[in-house]
Amino acid sequence: MDTFLTVKDTATAIFKDKGSKFIAFIYPVSTIDEIKSILDQKRKEYYDARHVCYAYMLGFERLNFRANDDGEPSGTAGRPILGQINSANLTDVLIIVVRYFGGILLGTSGLINAYKTSACDVINSAEIITKIVEKSFVATCDYQTVNDVMKIIKEYNLELVKSEYNLDCSFTFKVRTSLIDTVSRKFSNLDFVQFNQLDDE
Repeated sequence: MDTFLTVKDTATAIFKDKGSKFIAFIYPVSTIDEIKSILDQKRKEYYDARHVCYAYMLGFERLNFRANDDGEPSGTAGRPILGQINSANLTDVLIIVVRYFGGILLGTSGLINAYKTSACDVINSAEIITKIVEKSFVATCDYQTVNDVMKIIKEYNLELVKSEYNLDCSFTFKVRTSLIDTVSRKFSNLDFVQFNQLDDE
């Protein structure tokens, strides 16, 4: 598999229980720095809230994740939020749930239900999209070999990002991870073609 599920854009949902108000936000994210920036912004925006709890999942392999209870009893906030991210099989997402305390204690099961429901509601409010895992490559060749290079690009329906026709011609394109070995072999069979992977940001 070289695809994963994430959200297209930010979404919001509100859940209320016994006077407590839970405001949930979901964001598409790709780096820890991005997550920290969003969390800082939300904590400033909701400085008067009792708790700002969150969970995130990053990366195609879904190995980089964290859940934070922000002062709620251990395991009652961040983990239920992360559980909903896992249930929806999402990655590259951050869910924040801001809680305004309503004066009545919800208890452990009540808190778990509130944060789980808030996370579920905000996921349902978001547009879920499928993304393809790709790597960028560049093929450099002389003018006589251009047609051979273009034939491979078209044969495997590769996304052409940039092409330059000079003394040496170069083509920058993206390859799905499942096709990299096949495409690499095709290019290695061509004479006078340099084929290199680029560092994706």
